[in-house]
Amino acid sequence: MNPSWPKDQVMDETCWSDTEYCRTTENWYYLSKTEAEREALELVKGSELDVVSICPTLVLGPILRSTVNASSLFLLRFLKEGLESVENWLSWIVDVRDLAEALILAFEKPEAEGRYICMSHMIKTESLVDMLKSEYPHYKYPKNFTEAQEEIRMSSEKLQRFGWSYRPLKDTIIDSVESYRQAGLLD
Repeated sequence: MNPSWPKDQVMDETCWSDTEYCRTTENWYYLSKTEAEREALELVKGSELDVVSICPTLVLGPILRSTVNASSLFLLRFLKEGLESVENWLSWIVDVRDLAEALILAFEKPEAEGRYICMSHMIKTESLVDMLKSEYPHYKYPKNFTEAQEEIRMSSEKLQRFGWSYRPLKDTIIDSVESYRQAGLLD
């Protein structure tokens, strides 16, 4: 949430949400995350404590319980709602299992420091829906896609240089949908 970030520059760990912009737009989720992360990093300055921050994007993958969180709703609405039209946004996705691996990596490696963006795939909404349709053709998919204005690019290069890797997006999507089915959220 940083409207002043240069449009042609890839977002990395140097980019922070603009807290004043978050307040103005009443985006309390991003505001609270940003302020908590800054406070934690500030709190340990000059101490012997280390704080490493893993900043995940949209987290998908198998769910552990049948209650639905905001990330699962993102995918479920494309399967269930039969929307007439949706914006063709660029989404940044990471599998929950890959996020867990990033957290373990940061915990176990003493050289870990600072912030790490945790994102494995960028995909436009229409391409994501096409991927879903190819595996699950019988759901109620959006009918039309309107182009979104902005396409912000993001990078997990720092985390990958640290040894992190991730699974294919198709595996994440299939495992997500199958877990929704097993939890009784679909069909």
